[in-house]
Amino acid sequence: MLPGVGVFGTALTARVMIPLLRAEGFSVEALWGRTAEEAEALAAELAVPFHTCRIDDLLLHHGVDLVCIHLPPPLTRQIAVKTLARSMAEDSQRNFRSVYYEKVGFRGVEEKRSLEILLKDDRLDIEKLCTFSQRFPLPSMYRALVWKVLLGILPPHHESHGQVMAYRREQYMDVLHALEVIRFVNDSTSQGDVYLRMYQLESGKLPRNPNFPLEQEDEVFLAIAKAMEEMVEDNVDCYWLIRCFVNQLNNKYRDTLPHLPKAFEQYLNLEDSRLLSHLKSCSVVTKLPYDLWFQKCFAGCLPETSLQRIWDKVVSGSCKILVFVAVEILLTFKIKVMALNNAEKITEFLENIPQDSSDAIVSKAIDLWHKHCGTPVHSA
Repeated sequence: MLPGVGVFGTALTARVMIPLLRAEGFSVEALWGRTAEEAEALAAELAVPFHTCRIDDLLLHHGVDLVCIHLPPPLTRQIAVKTLARSMAEDSQRNFRSVYYEKVGFRGVEEKRSLEILLKDDRLDIEKLCTFSQRFPLPSMYRALVWKVLLGILPPHHESHGQVMAYRREQYMDVLHALEVIRFVNDSTSQGDVYLRMYQLESGKLPRNPNFPLEQEDEVFLAIAKAMEEMVEDNVDCYWLIRCFVNQLNNKYRDTLPHLPKAFEQYLNLEDSRLLSHLKSCSVVTKLPYDLWFQKCFAGCLPETSLQRIWDKVVSGSCKILVFVAVEILLTFKIKVMALNNAEKITEFLENIPQDSSDAIVSKAIDLWHKHCGTPVHSA
């Protein structure tokens, strides 16, 4: 059953919100107005069973579990503080920050605790870990572990993790030694190039000469490797994560990635058809940096602190998040893009977007993704 709602305010927004809440299945139990007359009039008009002009009366109403506040900031602050005080009194085990974040709408306050519970299982539940990663950003202290499990680097069984990683480390050292023997790498070789040569050797794609020019897929690998290096300190962990992440793109998402530009166009049209029309009038739709966005998964476009939140979703089973990041980039920089009428200039700007908006872009992109694709719920 959905929580009972108390509404603060009698202005137009409150009049609109009450029918919307009911349409979504919520029961509106109480209404507050600045005066008893205002509250009584709107309560009678919208058939709200309880009305008052006293804040405490609404907050203490037995049927109210959730409040909607439609008032100027000074009153909003006053009511929010009282609401928080009531919540703290009802549950002294929860800290103030947790209550505050949930009341103002931030999701996933308890995600770290929930993830720790999942990680205590003797056999990790892959489906639940995927669902968690799809719904919430992974805490940084657990990200590498969860990624390794979801990418198949580690098995679900805890007791095997140490032994399996020892095998992975031994394999890493053997491949590295082989490359040193055939003089493909040495002490001056960059770590990203070392990872690339290791990957090429293991996948049977090592060129006959290290001086041969790089292929497009090698450029993608190096971009992902450079980003992963900033996220993971241990070289062995880093290599295996790069290797399996790239394999996921090449195998699991092989048939999906080519269709992402079309999906991008579709969702941008839904969000802002005028912006899409501008891109088409500039003949830039087919020239957008799709390789950077969808092949490299925004590596080299967004800073790693923002990138890892996107990769949480990719690793856990959804490359479609990439579409909504691209859409949100266009929406965020709409004014700038609309001011450009040259395809080359638009593409150049989108390849080098300002970094200071990255976190906001990713957060809004995830909201867009949930809006259009729903919020995953595990089937346990």
